[in-house]
Amino acid sequence: MLDQLTPFFRRIYDDTGLNFVIFYEQYEYDRFIQAIWVSLTLIVACLIFSFVVGIVGAWAQGARSRIVRLGMAGYIQVFRNTPPFVQLLFFYFVIGSLTPQVDKGGYFEPIVGNFGWAVISLGFFAGAFNIEIFRSGIEAVPTATREAAEALGYTRLKAYVHIILPLAFRVCLPALNNNLVNLLKTTTLAYAIAVPEMMYTVSQIWSDNVNVPEMMFVLFIYYIVLVGVLVWLMHKWEQKMRIPGYG
Repeated sequence: MLDQLTPFFRRIYDDTGLNFVIFYEQYEYDRFIQAIWVSLTLIVACLIFSFVVGIVGAWAQGARSRIVRLGMAGYIQVFRNTPPFVQLLFFYFVIGSLTPQVDKGGYFEPIVGNFGWAVISLGFFAGAFNIEIFRSGIEAVPTATREAAEALGYTRLKAYVHIILPLAFRVCLPALNNNLVNLLKTTTLAYAIAVPEMMYTVSQIWSDNVNVPEMMFVLFIYYIVLVGVLVWLMHKWEQKMRIPGYG
């Protein structure tokens, strides 16, 4: 593919000075493609982790144990009211320094690397908002539906998984969509702990080639496309799951 792009972008550079080096130099092209892969992997991992945190946390909010409820409330308040950038640095530099290290044959590496801490930190950040989003959906489920589940012999967990959550999920999909889009954009913060995702790699490329405007343009278009695809997928999902009377 690069062979087909090289003449065109090389000619643009020669004629106008616009340096889209990622499309005519193999080394920069490989770095760029690798960054796309890392960025997409990071986004998907964060989305899935935050989604799971939201579902489990919403269930824990209604636990019989007061300690569990208070712990979940404390977690939500901490992660919703502190900057995600600070949380990321705290996880990486503070908690990361306390985790065990593994001998790699002459040198040691932490069990959780920078990519893992980015997923954990950003997932917990977005998960705190997802919990409240799922809670709002759960509260929208009619009380009669819960009572019917209990009458049929469902345990609290089974009623949550099979009846309440599927109905609540349809109600809170629009708000969930908005939070997941925000999380996608927030993953760019991972550059601060040297995760080689798009923002980090593009900044290295423009430092090496002094082509900041061109690479910023590529970065801007990249995230416009990603957000557009996520919004389109979530909108399709929302339409597929819509039930009359439940949003």
